[in-house]
Amino acid sequence: MDERSMRGNKHIRLTIDDSGHLYRVTRALANPVRLQILQLLGRKSMVSVNDLAAEMDLPISTVALAIRTLEEAGLIYTENMPGVRGVLKLSSRRVDSLSIELMPYEAHEGSVLTMHMPIGGYSRVGNIKPTCGLADENNTIGMDDNPRTFFLHDRFSAQMLWFREGFVEYLFSVLTIEDIEIDWLELSFEACSEAPMYRDPWKSDVHVSINGKTLGIWTSPCDCGEHRGRLNPAWWSDLNTQHGFLKTWRVDGKGSYLDNLFISHTTLSDLALEMQDAICVRIEVPPDAENVGGLNLFGQSFGDFSQDIVLQVGYHMKDVSANKL
Repeated sequence: MDERSMRGNKHIRLTIDDSGHLYRVTRALANPVRLQILQLLGRKSMVSVNDLAAEMDLPISTVALAIRTLEEAGLIYTENMPGVRGVLKLSSRRVDSLSIELMPYEAHEGSVLTMHMPIGGYSRVGNIKPTCGLADENNTIGMDDNPRTFFLHDRFSAQMLWFREGFVEYLFSVLTIEDIEIDWLELSFEACSEAPMYRDPWKSDVHVSINGKTLGIWTSPCDCGEHRGRLNPAWWSDLNTQHGFLKTWRVDGKGSYLDNLFISHTTLSDLALEMQDAICVRIEVPPDAENVGGLNLFGQSFGDFSQDIVLQVGYHMKDVSANKL
């Protein structure tokens, strides 16, 4: 399911656990220009940047920046449509209401197991197409645009990886899975599209699956380079990709969600977790995607967010008393 099909869900639920998304949403709302845009989009289904700027009597550049911030927060949706004088970028409001829960999941949903996986800790990689490469805190690893680089033993120190097409798989183990009931899984990572140097717009359809079951598709809007990544080492050139978007995927007994918005009907039972030795997370840009625009994955020493790939498992202990005589 792509971004367009997610517009049917008009409510977003924020929690204190998802601090990255909560920050983006509250930051987007803390500005009178962005609030006025949301008001105007509530009256019309789709509006162009030029029309918004004219109605608000503001420069197009100011309105475009505000729209970008609202889009990154998941509050509006934009798409390109053919117009008389070229391509028009039309915006529509994606969310009508939101709620914020200040109680963490741990306070009301049992226990949480948090596992961190380095970007270079993938167990399987395949179909990699240039542009592609790996980098650690000190230098690039292997050779740029050579898929064989992804199989070097040095990959385990990687803090950033990129490819135009292909996939990486990460395996997470829960040793006591027979003793627990899993309530939900939550996966988060920082990513964006991949173009030579960087480019905006540059769409890419990023597919995420667990145990072979697709949770959904996120369409990254661009290869981000408008500001230097907050964590990037000094040697990393300003001409390269700088940062990504922190995306959070969640699957529970009712379905799958991207940044707390419903994205597919894939549920926990579909993943057959107890039947597997590990939880297999696959992040992919397939060759048959509508937008084959590559992928950048950021570790804790690159980009804007100090984290690797994080998988959280919400669970409670099984009631064994019923099995006792």
